[in-house]
Amino acid sequence: MKAFFDRKQEDCAAKPQRGFQGRISVIIPTLNEATNLPTCLPARFKDVEVIVADGGSRDGTIEVAIAKGWRVCPSALGRAKQMNAGAGMASGDIFLFLHADTRLPEDFALYVRRILSKPDIIAGAFRLRIDAPMRKLRIMERLANWRSACLQMPYGDQAIFLRAEQFRAVGGFPDLPIMEDFEFVRRLRKRGRIATAPVPVITSSRRWEEKGVWRTTLINQTCIVGYCLGVAPSRIHRWYDGDRGPSPREKASFGRYEWGPKNGK
Repeated sequence: MKAFFDRKQEDCAAKPQRGFQGRISVIIPTLNEATNLPTCLPARFKDVEVIVADGGSRDGTIEVAIAKGWRVCPSALGRAKQMNAGAGMASGDIFLFLHADTRLPEDFALYVRRILSKPDIIAGAFRLRIDAPMRKLRIMERLANWRSACLQMPYGDQAIFLRAEQFRAVGGFPDLPIMEDFEFVRRLRKRGRIATAPVPVITSSRRWEEKGVWRTTLINQTCIVGYCLGVAPSRIHRWYDGDRGPSPREKASFGRYEWGPKNGK
């Protein structure tokens, strides 16, 4: 399994060579992320535009962004809405969508450009690392990295990136209250390969620590299964935000749903 996984990784050296030289727009959806925002990008980066798509923060997030010289895009609340609004303001040739509690690696731009220079690759993402020493989280990392490399299904906390014209061609993120990254990647996967860079982003462990690793994983997987079975995203969003899975009656009704994302659009 390890050999198979390794073959799926991009054949990048530790220090990647230059590739496609387009400008990168990093788009960060935020809601009260003043604490995390200053550290989500490396101290130095070049030819990169940063757009903070804010959904109504009240903790100084916008002031932090302005102080760093980043562009601010006020938006209706909702991650899909915010990322689409930020993309509408962006001027780059490449879009990279970054969660505010996730830190990009050094030289991220070189990996992005090199991966997107390959003609068969439509999009990419980074390996996942979670910033806590818990052994259970190492299992979560391995599963996420296997899914990303072997199934070509990275999630939003892995910093998905793609060319701007491909983003527009698929219509941006579907306007869903949850699962927008899952559906977005499924649509991209129909159009070409999705590659995984050989270096990780580092994402916050706050949800796993607050709710527990296995409980959080169960909620996440329940949301995915429910979505694939056609459960309305608004209902899935209540499960996720309310930290409550489906009721016994809802579980019994799963069999009535048709397979596929009819719930999206």
